[in-house]
Formats: sequence, structure tokens, C-alpha cells
Amino acid sequence: MLEEDFPKRLYDLRMRKGVSARDMSLSIGQNPGYINRIENNQGLPSMSAFFIICDYLGITPAEFFNISVAKPERMRNLISQLEKLDSKQFDDVAAIVSDISK
Repeated sequence: MLEEDFPKRLYDLRMRKGVSARDMSLSIGQNPGYINRIENNQGLPSMSAFFIICDYLGITPAEFFNISVAKPERMRNLISQLEKLDSKQFDDVAAIVSDISK
């Protein structure tokens, strides 16, 4: 992820959560325009604020930076479920996913 991708990723994840920039800013203990300024490329959060943002969004920092995954929380839940499958079940699900994604 490039630095200029950060604001868009934050915006996309916030919109998926369905909260306004103002509400998110206030919820994480910042002034009302904090998230809006980040999304308008007027600054980046500190490292500690970034961890708070990730916690608020319900994702890990690694998931934030993995822009190839649009819905990281859903992906994490799916992986968690896949890890519970036995080998045969896993192969069956993999075959279904392979067929669907063609």
C-alpha cells in the first residue's frame, strides 16, 4: 500500500462499517474532524491512533494494509471456519470455491 492509498482504504472500511467520519472521530476520542482530515489526505494518524482506528474497525493492522481484501473481517471469519474443517471437508469447499470463481 502506498501512502496515498491510506485515506481511501480508511474511507472504504469506515463506509462498510456504516459510520460517519464525525461519529468515528468522536468514538475514538478525537476531535470531530479528525477522520475527515485523514480521508482528505491532510495528514496521517500516529501509530497509537492507527491501532485505535483498527480496533474500532474490528480489523488488524495487517488487514488494514491488505487492500486486496475488501472485507477483511468477513475474510477472517471465513478462514476461522475453514480451519475447523477436516481434510475432506476442506477439499470439498476448495473445489466449490474453485468452480464458483471460474
